[in-house]
Amino acid sequence: MKGSVIIIGPGHPLRGGLATFNQRLADQFIREGYDCMIYSFSLQYPSFLFPGTTQYSTEPAPPGLKIHSRINSVNPLNWLSTGEELRKMRPDIIVVRYWLPFMGPALGTILRRVRRNRHTRIVAITDNVLPHEKRPGDTPFTRYFLKSCDAFITMSEKVMHDLRTFEPAKPAIQVMHPLYDNFGEPISKHAAREALRLSKGLEIGDKDKILLFFGFIRKYKGLDILLEAMADERIKASGIKLLVAGEFYEDAKPYQEQIDRLGIRNALLLRTDFIPDSEVKDYLCSADVVIQPYRNATQSGVTPLAYHFEKPMIVSNVGGLPSLVPHERVGLVAEPTAGGIAEAILQFYAMGEDHFIPQLRVEKEKYSWNRLVGSILDLATVR
Repeated sequence: MKGSVIIIGPGHPLRGGLATFNQRLADQFIREGYDCMIYSFSLQYPSFLFPGTTQYSTEPAPPGLKIHSRINSVNPLNWLSTGEELRKMRPDIIVVRYWLPFMGPALGTILRRVRRNRHTRIVAITDNVLPHEKRPGDTPFTRYFLKSCDAFITMSEKVMHDLRTFEPAKPAIQVMHPLYDNFGEPISKHAAREALRLSKGLEIGDKDKILLFFGFIRKYKGLDILLEAMADERIKASGIKLLVAGEFYEDAKPYQEQIDRLGIRNALLLRTDFIPDSEVKDYLCSADVVIQPYRNATQSGVTPLAYHFEKPMIVSNVGGLPSLVPHERVGLVAEPTAGGIAEAILQFYAMGEDHFIPQLRVEKEKYSWNRLVGSILDLATVR
């Protein structure tokens, strides 16, 4: 073995994009000759803080990975014992995910214990430094966590900028979010739509024009803006449909009321519960274009999914999204307004899906897991 790596962050049986990412990263370290395991959470969020229906996956554990459900996010005694456990293990590298200030006290305390071994290098993948939805304690919790790390990976310019307001000098590298290539290979649009017709009863025809909004539904993701765009008379006349695939992480009632007020229910295909990994390819491959009408953004896990399945994107002109989606090459960048999104939808269908595919295939080569691993290893050697 080349060395030992421990990833701290969600893993099976916890579900969602962070767990998927961590498991794929662990797999890459193993492929490259490292001993790698995941230290996950025995309690990630107290139930009253979790906005979805369940935190747990019903799918089987990924084969070949060691995942320990060890960290309790709200128990300081657990933080100390976990930190001691990891200190004594003396891994060469700890890769820790940071996505929410709520996790700052637990992770910061664990890592401070680890640092006492004077051996382990701690590299944080900072998905967010400042959260999308601000809460009391964000700044001190984030500062406490960041001080416990040696170096940082960011996946957007926005997060790098935020990071440098807290840590102006520590080593940091910006890396493209790698492709989610663990959901299977792309399938034909016909096969994907047939699967959704048969398994989910979605009335989706082979000739339908389909937009896809994919992922957890939260205010900052702008689904309400997209619904307003769908009420544009030109879009109504074109017969374009919107497939919404993802679980509500906030009250669904205002969205349902908006849909009825706008009179667009017949233009919508709603699958608003959690999408298991085994079905991801069906939703992505069934669409003509993936649409991200976000109000604000750092990076998005939906973007590398779209790249993997070679789907053009329409994204709003916020945060790190425009740099990930070159305008009129792999997709379109629009202002985060109903009018701006509507114009982009109409422009996409005027240009045609095939216009974007060749450049998508070129651009996706930048999003590799070995590049991320290489950047982590480079940071781990800086003293």
